[in-house]
Amino acid sequence: MTEITRVPLKPVAKGSLTKLWLGVIVAALIGVGVAWAAVPQTTSVRTVEAGSGPVASDGDVVFVEYTGKLADGTVFDQNEGQAAPVQGVFPDGVPFPIEEGAAIPGFLKGLRQVQKGGEYVFEIPADEAYGSEPPAGSTIPADADLTFEIRVVDFMSRQDFERRLQALQQVMQAQQGAGPGAEGAAGPAPQN
Repeated sequence: MTEITRVPLKPVAKGSLTKLWLGVIVAALIGVGVAWAAVPQTTSVRTVEAGSGPVASDGDVVFVEYTGKLADGTVFDQNEGQAAPVQGVFPDGVPFPIEEGAAIPGFLKGLRQVQKGGEYVFEIPADEAYGSEPPAGSTIPADADLTFEIRVVDFMSRQDFERRLQALQQVMQAQQGAGPGAEGAAGPAPQN
């Protein structure tokens, strides 16, 4: 008969299983952290106060009042309180057409999610803002994440915007032609 060699097993030391499980948990957390860091960051839109009506879409022009801030809270741009140049033609706020190149990519992503009258916060990572090349002369450092607090005043179709802009330009040209010393129809009728 053959004999099987026995290997004596040592008892597990007190606390070793706890250490083993803690090591597994730490390794899993490190793995999750590495995976999270590898996921590209994207613009987030937080609703402060919901608007109403449809969402703005490509081809619309959105009028907003905004404050742009750096991660440390420094304001780098702001338009709040500035009225439209001609009341009644355009709403207050700055017009942003929703089309590529009209604003930084993250801002456009945010504008595609807003409703009239709403207040929102856009948190834009550097790669969807100005990246390593901020505008010349600006206070925005390279690779800066940006935050915009915006209020949507109104939005309209690009065609409506262009029509109103053309009408405004015609009125301004007519006013320039009818200025002091201008001749023609603006003067009094000739007397006989």
